[in-house]
Amino acid sequence: EEIRDFPRPALVSFRKCSNVLLEDCVFQNSPSWNLHPLMCTNVIIKDITVRNPYQAQNGDGLDLESCVNSIVVGSTFDVGDDAICIKSGKDEDGRRRAAPCRNLIVSGCTVFHGHGGFVVGSEMSGGVENVKVSDCRFLGTDVGLRFKSKRGRGGVVKNIYISNISMTDILTETVLFDLHYMGKSAAEVLEDGSQIAYTEPIFEVNEGTPSFRDIWISDIRCNGAGRAMHFNGIPEMPVSNINIERCSIKARKGIEISWAEKVNISGLQLEVTEGEKVITRNVKDINISE
Repeated sequence: EEIRDFPRPALVSFRKCSNVLLEDCVFQNSPSWNLHPLMCTNVIIKDITVRNPYQAQNGDGLDLESCVNSIVVGSTFDVGDDAICIKSGKDEDGRRRAAPCRNLIVSGCTVFHGHGGFVVGSEMSGGVENVKVSDCRFLGTDVGLRFKSKRGRGGVVKNIYISNISMTDILTETVLFDLHYMGKSAAEVLEDGSQIAYTEPIFEVNEGTPSFRDIWISDIRCNGAGRAMHFNGIPEMPVSNINIERCSIKARKGIEISWAEKVNISGLQLEVTEGEKVITRNVKDINISE
């Protein structure tokens, strides 16, 4: 408690600012997050480069937190944690602030190393909505598209549209929904063999129950992943209304879906080298077609 006010700082942090432009700059070697616009309005991030060593703890590239009307275009990230990450506060503090991150466009960005190429959470207690991500490349990230949270966070993530993403050599999942996030990267979970119990009690739905719904993903091309997709929801609030279209994925393992509903995967070309193509547990109203 006595050192709580002295954590490793972010490199650049804007708080409650309007009309922010970051263009044609290099940001690197941050003690913690590189860029952290917090509760800002009208943010443009264009043609920047963000670099941190691969082993940099909490070395996120960009963390947009509770911002409104943001554009991230033409930028490159090579970092030690999540690359392009969307947040809106943590637990009770985030819910009390009630400031969702909304109205965001991400386009034409490239991510090399990172725990995730495009990431939502896990601090998403104020909500995330109205996001469009397109025409990006992820090369060698731990996860491609990463959605994460856990019980106690609360918040609603909805109206996310992702299209035309090219991925190569993804260490774990091309697409990951993990509502049992415990602070580990997907690579660490893979390394230590952590497993989630797929039969568990149903908790009461309350303000701390996170919700991920109404998400559209299309035209994903992945040449090499550990697993094609993994949906790991919670029984009291399954991941809901997830629509995935026209994807081509080569992976060691296939698709694993637990605690989800209204899942539609169509036009899928899936090449798997180990095990079954699709495994489902506790899933309602699902359609998967090649």
